[in-house]
Amino acid sequence: MKTTGDFRDHLVDLTDSGNRPGESGADKHPQRKNTPGRMKLEKWLHSSMKIEMTDGRTLVGSFVCTDRDNNIILGSCTEHLRPDGNEDGREEEPRVLGLAMIPGRHIVSICIDEASQAPQPPSSLYT
Repeated sequence: MKTTGDFRDHLVDLTDSGNRPGESGADKHPQRKNTPGRMKLEKWLHSSMKIEMTDGRTLVGSFVCTDRDNNIILGSCTEHLRPDGNEDGREEEPRVLGLAMIPGRHIVSICIDEASQAPQPPSSLYT
């Protein structure tokens, strides 16, 4: 897994709230163009993400979405506890959470497994 630095620098609003069928979000909100932060988040969709929390837990799952409050949704999420509570040094079995929302204020670090990212099609196909 690759450490990505401070994730808060790259968070953007990916919602298209208020759009009616046939109405373009780009016309209504010109600031929602393909910024580097938005493209990075879109590239991370469905990638394996590891999040370390302030209480010592580590959550691993598939990145589903984020919001303007820095909350993150992980799918197929498992929870891993610190092994320091065991005297024999063994790590406990991970607990399956399924779909989990992690409050942004409790996130210490995020790692993305770049090998799990879906390959992006060449941009020349869409021009």
